[in-house]
Amino acid sequence: MYSIWEEGIELPFFDELEGDQSTEVLIIGGGLAGILCAYFLQESGVDYMLLEGDRICGKTTKNTTAKITFQHGLLYHKLLRKKGLEQTQMYLGANQAAVNKYFELCRNIDCDFEVKPSYVYSIDKAEKLEKEMRALEAVGYTPELSKTLELPFPTAGAVKFHEQAQFHPLKFAGSIAKNLNIYENSFVRELGDHWAVTDKGKVAYKKLIIATHFPIDNKHGLYFMKMYQHRSYVIALKNASNVRGMYVDEAKGGLSFRNQKDYLLIGGGGHRTGKRGGSWQELRSFGAKYYSGCTEDFSWAAQDCIPIDDVPYIGRYSKHMGDCFVATGFQKWGVSTSMAAAMILRDLVMEKQNEYAQLFSPSRNMLKPRLFMNLWESASNLLSFSKKRCPHLGCALKWNGAEHSWDCPCHGSRFDAQGHVLDNPANGNAQWK
Repeated sequence: MYSIWEEGIELPFFDELEGDQSTEVLIIGGGLAGILCAYFLQESGVDYMLLEGDRICGKTTKNTTAKITFQHGLLYHKLLRKKGLEQTQMYLGANQAAVNKYFELCRNIDCDFEVKPSYVYSIDKAEKLEKEMRALEAVGYTPELSKTLELPFPTAGAVKFHEQAQFHPLKFAGSIAKNLNIYENSFVRELGDHWAVTDKGKVAYKKLIIATHFPIDNKHGLYFMKMYQHRSYVIALKNASNVRGMYVDEAKGGLSFRNQKDYLLIGGGGHRTGKRGGSWQELRSFGAKYYSGCTEDFSWAAQDCIPIDDVPYIGRYSKHMGDCFVATGFQKWGVSTSMAAAMILRDLVMEKQNEYAQLFSPSRNMLKPRLFMNLWESASNLLSFSKKRCPHLGCALKWNGAEHSWDCPCHGSRFDAQGHVLDNPANGNAQWK
């Protein structure tokens, strides 16, 4: 099992950190968000260093569906109701700026960049589409309500955003990373007061950016309460039809579609990490029904951090960690949000004003219904009997038969059958006999 983006790609290699060093800004995490932070800091002349525990882009980035869009499901009517006009406009503006930056950077990078329309469709809820249209017009963006779609099943239509894009994420990330100050295979074992320890060295820093998908410090910020993790699945079918755009269902259990050269990528089958879901079988059943005769050459899974109020956490890690910054909770829109986060964090570490920082602040009010749902999920799993426990905070692990892994329903850590950690927030292997 590996993603279509890994086929024939060799990312640049970087040395392991050896010995003690110091830097103005330390970035932990070599996925797309961390690499973009490094890129902007280098462009701004800031002294920085990036530490990656394994290889760059080895986890979440290589498993994306790589859509560059500020259309994030039917989100804007929800934000308008919960956050009001000004903050909804901030969300739109931050992600529009991120998409525009991709258009600028990708002009000079060979990364299969293609301008495509984006669609959020509904099977039978036309009223939801109309509500989203009204919300978007209220915040200053005019989409199109499309009735005719290139999908093999009937729908009630879709909200269409023009001039969005798709690309090859590893070609892009590899290109911008090659001249950056990165150390690979340099897992941070311990964080202290302005220092970080790896197996072969110690780094003193003035400011810290944690871009590790799920934050690695449990003492501050309460991110294990403010997020949960969600898995979704993708298959790539050879010589299936061209859907001429990027599609996602507004329904929670729906499917997504986009083409990549001769392949059609179909995503879905998702579930909260540690729970049961349709996984690849759901996608294969769909493919057999609508695309019989096409071959499946790639299959993979992605994991996303879901914030409790539909807005990512980008900014100071917590009120008690003034020199530490974080980017997490990207939901299913990690490409545009990685770019938005990197531009916001560049300004914050340079002590500049950023017009969008207030909206994404991790210290905002978190008394939301989903917070108590997360707390209940954690409490019930802590009390469950199991010899297989997560070393993160002790929750009972559940067997994932589709991926042959032990998954944590509380916070989303994953382990192989021998207990080797696959996904954070756990930062070490599970111990069992």
